Amino acid sequence: MTEDEARAWLQDQFDVSRETWALLERYVATLLSAADEQNLIADSTKPHIWARHIVDSAQLLTHAGDDDGRDWIDLGSGAGLPGIVIACLVDRPLMMVESRRKRIDFLNDVIADLNLGNARVFGGRVETVPATKAAVISARAYAPLPKLFSSALHLSDKKTVWVLPKGRNAQNELEAARPAWQGVFHVEPSVTDADSALIIARNLAPAGKKKGRP
Repeated sequence: MTEDEARAWLQDQFDVSRETWALLERYVATLLSAADEQNLIADSTKPHIWARHIVDSAQLLTHAGDDDGRDWIDLGSGAGLPGIVIACLVDRPLMMVESRRKRIDFLNDVIADLNLGNARVFGGRVETVPATKAAVISARAYAPLPKLFSSALHLSDKKTVWVLPKGRNAQNELEAARPAWQGVFHVEPSVTDADSALIIARNLAPAGKKKGRP
């Protein structure tokens, strides 16, 4: 996907308003200016930032279901990918979980700069987030599936949709998790890379535990 194709995809999928384009452009500029100081994104991806990071994040919305008023929780948000992108595109409540102080400060600065009233940051480890029932849990480059599931299970219920970009190892990670975890899983191709994929999970529970009814 080229940069022009990335912008066209965003417009086609979300009918992006002028105000939202301005938010995304401002975020991209901030991300690029702060990237070197904090190593926020790989140098090799900077010329392809709209495809590799913005669309790669935005595509999660197409698998997340409707906004039911509950939080979208993004684990290990880092540079705000996908959290900030999601918060720019839709007005659903979103919490980004990040444990590194510099990244926490960066995310809070971006939220303030873009006036994203629907977004907030939890500063701490995923395991220490107070138990809740998220509508969506996302995680981009946070942890392998078994650790991801075990650390965040207390943030979910049977209705929670897990939307997890897993690159080219998606199927292998899913197979590694199956002995310990049960649920409804499927793998979706990434729109930005034909060889990469997303894992979508629902009704997640430890293996051997009776699952709730859909």
